[in-house]
Amino acid sequence: MPGPSNTLLIEGSFDELAEEFAHYLDEVRRKQGDTNTAIHTEISPLLEQKDEVLKKLVTGSAVLNAAPEKEFIAAYNLLVHLIRQSSNPNMFLPRICQNLSNPVTSSPTNGPGLALSVLTTIFNILPQDNDVRYHVFLAILRVIRSSGSFELLRPQLKNLDTWITQWDTDEEDQRKLYLSIAEAAEEASGEEEQSYLYLLRALRTIPSEEASSQEARQLSIRALKSALSYPTHFDFQDLTSLDSIQALRKSDPILFELLDIFNAQVLDDYNDFKDEHDDFISEQSLSDETLTRKMRLLTLASLAASTQSRSLPYQHISRALQIPSEDTEIWVIDTIRAGLVEGKLSQLNQTFLVHRSTYRVFGEKQWTEVQGRLDTWRASLEGVLGVIRGEREKMQREKERELREVEGRVNGAQGMGAGRGRREIDVGGLVD
Repeated sequence: MPGPSNTLLIEGSFDELAEEFAHYLDEVRRKQGDTNTAIHTEISPLLEQKDEVLKKLVTGSAVLNAAPEKEFIAAYNLLVHLIRQSSNPNMFLPRICQNLSNPVTSSPTNGPGLALSVLTTIFNILPQDNDVRYHVFLAILRVIRSSGSFELLRPQLKNLDTWITQWDTDEEDQRKLYLSIAEAAEEASGEEEQSYLYLLRALRTIPSEEASSQEARQLSIRALKSALSYPTHFDFQDLTSLDSIQALRKSDPILFELLDIFNAQVLDDYNDFKDEHDDFISEQSLSDETLTRKMRLLTLASLAASTQSRSLPYQHISRALQIPSEDTEIWVIDTIRAGLVEGKLSQLNQTFLVHRSTYRVFGEKQWTEVQGRLDTWRASLEGVLGVIRGEREKMQREKERELREVEGRVNGAQGMGAGRGRREIDVGGLVD
């Protein structure tokens, strides 16, 4: 995969290497039973014209995919070296990339690895701002998709935004690139979320004025179905905020209604939808089992978010999710694992105490609920503050009473001491 820049070190003049490569191509063609005119014969009178020679060599290079595995990389590296000596190498590299995107018939098992090795070399020897890198990267994506080796691509995706800026690609080319990554991820096992994320990025490249185009519609439907189908995807706000998705309200109203249910409604609404639009789910190649499970998890999230007491009885949960009461705890645990709620189960009280819940949408209704909770918390805090204030005032009164009592006792004691002193003086006078 793309990495630090590479340098190809191959000795020999252009004429010598071109003739050597032409002889090699003729040998591979001969072994494949090709009896056409030898490439070596065609280029001999053209050696003074590099680009004309390269046209012949590049056209004939498709046969390299049948070259022996041990010679494959060396042969392609020689061809790349020759192309780099052209005054316009960018003219030839796209054809090479196309050849490398095709199966390596001489090595079905190791072919993708061989092709990726050569494509990576081409990518790395090109200047960073060379837009041919874009076409090389598309070829890399085609090989990765065909071989299901998305794990080789994943570490490089962090560089994608930088590359796009360097290549100065327009929105259409960006869309093509994102779709190629999405398709490569889709072919790999366990990369559904990556596929959806790049499908979403492709959608965002569609200008608002083209939101109702046929291309936008097809891409929007594809993204919508992906979001519904991925078992771990629960947030649909990223879709509903897009103009192309909103355009489905007119072009595909039933599908948009289904999206709206998963975005903000509950299981009862989904079941009503199925009753009203019989066979629609299967006609759209969607799994009712997957959708029903996801809808149950989302319904519990909505139930947890809307409860004022933060305590959900098991019977309320089982009724809303339309499940047996004995399965309630399993569904609560699954919803917690999905990251939609946090809380604590109480088997003794048969309740789920909600610590945190996810609002699926946040509109006027949710603001009203937040306002109600804030009012409740404020009233509770005011009650607590009232109690604290009352206790503080009570303690202050107690301190003041105790202080008055102490002062009274002190004053009383001082008064009694003064009386005794006067009596002693009076008695002394009588003695005299």
